[in-house]
Amino acid sequence: MAVGVDIEDISRFIDRDKSFIERIFTPLEIEYCQSFSKPESHYAVRFCAKEAVIKALSGFDIHLAEYKLIEIYLDKNNCPQVRILKDLGRDIKFELSLSHDRTKAVAFVYAN
Repeated sequence: MAVGVDIEDISRFIDRDKSFIERIFTPLEIEYCQSFSKPESHYAVRFCAKEAVIKALSGFDIHLAEYKLIEIYLDKNNCPQVRILKDLGRDIKFELSLSHDRTKAVAFVYAN
C-alpha cells in the first residue's frame, strides 16, 4: 500500500489558457469543471488528486508522469474515483478524498 497527498492554491487555476487545461485534464474532467461558475476550484482539486496519485504510484515503483493518463470522476454516488487510462501491469485500487475552500484545494490518495 502507498499514500499520496497534494495541496494547491486555487488561484493558480484562474483564467488558465486552453492549452494548459487540455494538457492536464481529460475531456470528461474539463466538461465537469466547466459546468461550474468558478471552475478553478474544481480544476485545482483534480490537479491535486492527479499529483497525489502520482506520489502514491511511486510507492509501487510506477512512474506515471502524464497527467491526462489519470482521470478523476464521480461515481453514481457522487464519490470521487480514480481511473488510470494506461495499463500499469498490475491491479491497483485507489481510495480518494478531495476538499477545497475559497483559497486551497487538497487531495489524499490511498493505493493498494
